[in-house]
This record gives sequence, C-alpha cells and structure tokens, in this order.
Amino acid sequence: MVKINVATTLGVIGLVNQATAVIVKIMPFGASIVGAPGCWRAILHKKLQGAGITNTDFVGSNKAPDCGFPYDGENEGHAGFLATNIVRDNQLPGWLNAARPDIIMMHLGTNDVSQGKPTQDIIRAYSTLVDQMRASKPNIKILVSQLIPFASDRKFHRTEQGVIDLNKAIVSWAPTKSTQASPITIVDNFSGFNTITDTTDGKHPNDKGNQKLANKFYPPLLEAIKCVSKES
Repeated sequence: MVKINVATTLGVIGLVNQATAVIVKIMPFGASIVGAPGCWRAILHKKLQGAGITNTDFVGSNKAPDCGFPYDGENEGHAGFLATNIVRDNQLPGWLNAARPDIIMMHLGTNDVSQGKPTQDIIRAYSTLVDQMRASKPNIKILVSQLIPFASDRKFHRTEQGVIDLNKAIVSWAPTKSTQASPITIVDNFSGFNTITDTTDGKHPNDKGNQKLANKFYPPLLEAIKCVSKES
C-alpha cells in the first residue's frame, strides 16, 4: 500500500516510499471563487505539504495567481462562468482530457443562481458534468461544495435564497448520483461562513474566508487522496 504521509523518522525506507508514491492529480473546478484568485487553494496546498503529503499535483489550464507564497495552483476556476453554460458549450471534456485528474474539487453555480437559473437546471448541469468526469476516469473522486452564502442586501437578494435552495438540492442529489467507485462527497462550506467577516464584497472570500474554505475541504480531500493511492 502506498504511504502518503511519510514521517522523517522512517529514514531511507520512508524516503523511498515517498519518492515512489503515485502522484494524485487534483482539479479545482468552478468560477471566480475557485480561480480569481481562490487563495483557499494555496492554503490547502500548504496544509497538505505541512502534513508531509507531497505526492499531489494540482491541475488545470489556469496558472496559480499570487497568494503571497509559492504553491501548486493550477486550476479550472473561470471567473463569471456558469455550470449551465459550461455544459451548453461542452467545455469540461477538453479540460479533463488535458489534465486527467483523479480528484475534482467543485464549487460551481453561484453565477447560475445570480442570473436566475432554476435550481433544477443547475442540478441537471451537475449531473452532466459528473457524467463527463467519469467518462474521463471511471473511478474519479468528486468533492462537491455547497455554495458559500451571499450578503443579505438588495444587490444580492435573489442570489441569497437561490444559494440556499441549491445547497438543499445538492444534499438530495449527491447520494443519487454517487457510486462506490466514484463517490460524491458534499463539502459544507455554507455553514459557519459569515459574509460580513469572511468576504471582501459579500461574495468573494477574504483571508479569513479562504482559511475556512481550506479547512472544510481538507478532511475530505485527505480521504480522497488516500483512496486514490490505495487504488493505484
């Protein structure tokens, strides 16, 4: 079994195990909360490195934005993109073919909600995206984030309730689409997230919000890395 967390006390044996560990490819996928700059990903990578988990490769067509320190930051976070439009334009298969991820971390749908797309249309798009992910890799591991909240003000009033409705739909949808080989894990980034203290504009995470996102993604990502390593 491949070891993904090698203690330095293991000496030469530990170094050999770490050197030969399978590289696990992770694709962060979504819109601006993921990619512009999406510094929760930088914090998450730093947490993995600090735990001795160095056999990961974050992948995607976008390069790493500046988050104040070096990190592995390739991603598929495209500002302004909608889940429904990504499906309409058949964009995901090309990104998947180029990157070949083992794990997807998805926070996607905020722009759909803000533009008034019905919840059922967004969930239908999610299903198509999952089918495309599994066409790329049948046993791909999928982490689907519930959307972070929007500020309660006039500017975002429609989006606030739409996010709540979509997050509830995700809870119902994910178990019906999950499989043993390719599980879908829900990451609850809504609970405990405060739009006043955790965002720059009522929508995009600030430093504190980025830390919260990284902390929520970390445990399920560790489990997914472990599963991929066992299968390889």
